Amino acid sequence: MLTLRDLNRATLARQHLLSRHRGEPGDIVHRLAGLQAQEPRPPYLGVWTRLEGFERDDLHAALHARTLVRATMWRATLHLVTAADFAAFRPLLRPVLAGAARRFEGVDFEAVVAAAGRLLAAGPMTFNELRPRLLEEFPGAYDRALGYAVRMLTPLAMEPTGDRWSFPRDPAFGLAGIEPEPAGQSALVERYLAAFGPATPADVQTWSGLGGMRPVMEAMELERLTDAAGRVLFDLPGAPRPGGDVPAPVRFLPDFDTLILGHADRTRVLAEEFKGRVATKNLRIKAVYLVDGFAAGTWQIKRSGKKARLLVSPFATADLGQIEEEGLRLLAFAEPDATTLSLEEANGV
Repeated sequence: MLTLRDLNRATLARQHLLSRHRGEPGDIVHRLAGLQAQEPRPPYLGVWTRLEGFERDDLHAALHARTLVRATMWRATLHLVTAADFAAFRPLLRPVLAGAARRFEGVDFEAVVAAAGRLLAAGPMTFNELRPRLLEEFPGAYDRALGYAVRMLTPLAMEPTGDRWSFPRDPAFGLAGIEPEPAGQSALVERYLAAFGPATPADVQTWSGLGGMRPVMEAMELERLTDAAGRVLFDLPGAPRPGGDVPAPVRFLPDFDTLILGHADRTRVLAEEFKGRVATKNLRIKAVYLVDGFAAGTWQIKRSGKKARLLVSPFATADLGQIEEEGLRLLAFAEPDATTLSLEEANGV
């Protein structure tokens, strides 16, 4: 039987949050099967907290070399993934993405996708540029519906720029140009468990957006374990499970971090009573910091001139001294041109 702490440590080990990985940014992106990338900066911070000696320019270079791409993937949301995973798993997600597109009625999806392909063949465009062009071909249509259909149904990748976090506020999208090499559902399950396991079929479905995972997992040669509630958890044979007594260092996770979003039951990292303080009504997932492996508060960066402050909001009374060293290291990475760095309690900010 796996205790809550056993589950916590097993997952942190696979997320490289017990000890940082030594290697390249692409290693982390591959091992986690992608990082949530709703905004440009969080993937950089997500790699930083998991990779020893990470340099911003290394991830920037990988994006420009197209070994990593920022594209619509799991749960029909933006992720940073390897080009190989885009080729393998984007085809598998086609039903999910098509289902998301159908939220808008009265759209000739096939015609819209064909038109977008013609327009984007001439070069990348922002959606603010693309939507008016689509309206010329589909007069009277709802422009947002046209754009959303293209985003879901056309394999696109964001075009990286020279910005600090590789993408501007209004990024251009282009045809990904990555030849599909479809993987099967069992390959998806293996990759998920390697990054998030042990887990239930519901966990896999929550992370990926795909349904019907139970029969797939039951047909695979996976270990069957139980948690404290008696639920059956599946895992890869020989996968790391270091035990609940292994020390876990302080770690800072960015907004929308894949770990917080990766399970149907988030209690292995985020206690139920704190869920409402992390997930907002407008579907934002706040940045959190981990103490002893579990979310202990949220954080944000405030910048004023050359002064950068890391403001933390603990969930309970806390000794900020235990998180200060790691927090200031994060702040120095995120705000490299700041001359004054400090960590403070938010006090309702």
